[in-house]
Amino acid sequence: MTSEVLSLAIIRYFVFLFSTTCHEAAHALAAKVGGDMTAFEGGQVTLNPVPHIRREPFGMVLVPLIGLFLGGALLGWASAPYDPQWQREHPKRAAWMSLAGPAANLGLVVLAAALIHFGIWMGVFLAPETVDLHTFVVSTQPGAWDGAAKLLSVFFGLNLLLAVFNMLPIPPLDGYSVLALFTSRSAAHRLEDFRQSMGNLSMVALLVGWKLFDSIFDPIFSLALQLLYPSLRYV
Repeated sequence: MTSEVLSLAIIRYFVFLFSTTCHEAAHALAAKVGGDMTAFEGGQVTLNPVPHIRREPFGMVLVPLIGLFLGGALLGWASAPYDPQWQREHPKRAAWMSLAGPAANLGLVVLAAALIHFGIWMGVFLAPETVDLHTFVVSTQPGAWDGAAKLLSVFFGLNLLLAVFNMLPIPPLDGYSVLALFTSRSAAHRLEDFRQSMGNLSMVALLVGWKLFDSIFDPIFSLALQLLYPSLRYV
C-alpha cells in the first residue's frame, strides 16, 4: 500500500466515523424531540463517536478498517436504540426519526459543497478535470490545501452515498421506515410488522438493494455534480 493510498484510506475512515456519528446522533435527537428518551439516556445524542462505537464496535471500527486496508470497499454500520412501543404508538414520529439520519448526511454534503466553493473563491481550490467519489475538488498548491481538498472531496462523496443508500425503501434501511410518513397509522403498523417478520431475509434484501444501487445512484451523482459545478459538464 503506497503512502498516497494509505492517506486516502485514513481520510475515508475518519470521514466515515464522523459522518456515521452525525447520522446516528440525528436519529437519537429526533427520537428525543419526538418523545423517546431511549437513545438520549444511552448517550447517543452526541457527536462524540465513543458511545456509538461502544454500541457497534464491529460496524464502526473492525469491519470498515478491514475492508479499507485490504483494498476493498468501505463497509460499516451503526445504530441508535429506540423504544419499539413508542414507535408503535407514534409511527409518524418514528418515521421522522428515521429521516433525520440521511438528512444529517445530506447536510454534510451541502456543508462540504459550501466549503469547496469558499476554497475556490479564495483561490486555493479548483474544479478537477475528472471526478470520482474521492475527487470533487483539487488544490492549486501542494501541502495542507491538497489534504483539505481530499478531505472535502471524501466528505462530499461519502455523505452523498450514505444519504442515498440509507433512503432506499428496503428494510432495515431508513428509507423503509420513512414510508410511514405517507401511509395511514394502520398501514404503518403493517409495514413494521412486515419488517419484523423478515428476520434474516433483511440481509438478502440489502444485498439486492446493493446490486441495484448503481443504477439509482448514478443519476443522483450526476445531479449533485451539476449542482456543485453548474457551469461545467463532466462526461
